[in-house]
Formats: sequence, C-alpha cells, structure tokens
Amino acid sequence: MSAKGVAAIGECMLELSGQNGPDWRLGFAGDTFNTLWALTALTSGSATYVSAFGDDPFSQRQIEFFSENGIGIGASPVIAGARPGLYAITLEGAERSFTYWRSDSAARQLASDQSALEKNLKNQSLVYFSGITLAILDPDARKALLKAISSARAAGSRIAFDPNYRPRLWPDRETAQTAIADALAVSDIALPTFPDEQMLHGDRTPDETAGRIGHSVHEVVVKNGELPALVVAGTDRQEVAAVHVAKPVDTTGAGDSFNGGYLAARLAGFAPADAARRAHRVASTVVQVRGALAPFEMLRKAFGE
Repeated sequence: MSAKGVAAIGECMLELSGQNGPDWRLGFAGDTFNTLWALTALTSGSATYVSAFGDDPFSQRQIEFFSENGIGIGASPVIAGARPGLYAITLEGAERSFTYWRSDSAARQLASDQSALEKNLKNQSLVYFSGITLAILDPDARKALLKAISSARAAGSRIAFDPNYRPRLWPDRETAQTAIADALAVSDIALPTFPDEQMLHGDRTPDETAGRIGHSVHEVVVKNGELPALVVAGTDRQEVAAVHVAKPVDTTGAGDSFNGGYLAARLAGFAPADAARRAHRVASTVVQVRGALAPFEMLRKAFGE
C-alpha cells in the first residue's frame, strides 16, 4: 500500500457486551469502525475514522481508544453537549441481538462541516462507508456526504460501500433504496450481504444481487454468511467458500471484518477472489472472540496464512 491512508465514515458507538452473569463489558464498535479496525491491523498507512464526537467523558475515552490503536479522527468535529450512541449485545449461543440508544448521537452531525469532511477524505487510498452511515443522516447531510465522497473519488481515492440495510433506521424501504443507489453510483467496490438485499430489493439469488449492483459498480462481493461469497469483477465471476468454524463464540462484526480483510487484500494487490479467501479467514477469527473487535495479531495471522 502507498503512503496514503484509509478512511472510514460512520458512527462508532459504545458497546455493552453481555456476559454469563450480571456484569457487562464496555467497548467501542460500529459497522464502519469494525471494518476500519481490521484495515488498521492489515495495512501500513494512516487510518482515520470520520465522524462527529461529543465532549463528554465517554466520547473522550473513545477518541483515546482510537489513538491507542493507531486510528485518528482527522478534522472530525467535536460538538459541545453531544454524546455517542450506545448499544447492548445479548447472545443466544453465538447468535446476537442488539438494543440501541442512538437517536441523539453526535455522529448524526458528521457532515455538518463540509470543509472538515472534505479535508478528512483528501488524499486517501481508500474511503469506506455504509448504508448505516447514510441512514443516520438527514437528506441534506446525505447529499453533502456523497458530494465529498464523489470529490475524493475524482481525486483518485478508491471508494468502497456496504449497503448494510437496517430497516429500523429508515423511514421506509423506498427512501433506503434511493439513498443506497446514489451511494453505489459513486463507488468502485460494493460489499452487500445477500439477506439484506433480499429484504431491500426482493432478490432471489446472490447472482441477482450482483447483476443488479453490477450495473453501477465494477467490483461486487456478495457475502452470504457461512455460504460462499460471490465475487464479480467485470466479466469474471467466482464463488469463494467461507471458512467453517465449528464452535463460534460471537458472530458480531463478522461481515464487517470480512470487508476489512477484503479491502486490505485489494489494496495489497491481491486479485478479488484471493482477497475474498483472506477475508473469510479474517472473519472466521472474529467469530471466535467476544465482541466485534479481534486483537490485531489474530487478524494479521489469519490474513497471512
């Protein structure tokens, strides 16, 4: 990878992980941050999390946690009186469910300063964002974000996008469809998840998802849980088998870490199918730990095997 860095845009939340008892563990996670975490472990340039932050003690600790792990916030605004969103994970076996408190999250103001946003995206090798990034913004903020991303792309950044459809975050399906289509139009790599696309568009097969998105994006990777990922780049189409984990501990962040592994491999020059194989190994590591973030050394070992 060149001296340029990687940037991810979105909302990193306070994460409460359920344990076997009355105690909870406080961490930091969120879909685009989880991906940036893996990218930071697996690439050598700078890493920037583009968002907006509060000025409360939890926000300050979050920023410190980023810095301790080599992740900056660039020119992201720190907003007086704002605070981070919060979610709690509850587990049944390895499957998770989430409860959220995020309606007044500072990250909803991540596009409030257009010049700061554009500065954060300038001269990045890769810019990554998701449908959740779009969903937490109002319509004008979405337009501002996509304008900044489009400018970064025109200046040479590679743009990657995961539609990551979460119905609860959108007023209706049609609004989500339109916003996500606008995001795909400025993207070079799309990383959809098939069950999400079934909900959003009624797709019947991963091929249908790849074909539809392929009208806008040259490189499409359709994730499908423990089933093979479908990798389509131009006329090349391959299915890449997932790595089976006999006894997963926690599936939180598996798809996000797949994205990080895939994008790191592509930045390193690996072909799309090879990148997907490495991404599956990274994802298989994450499901063997609690929470969304696996230790860097575990990620690096899985990526390089």
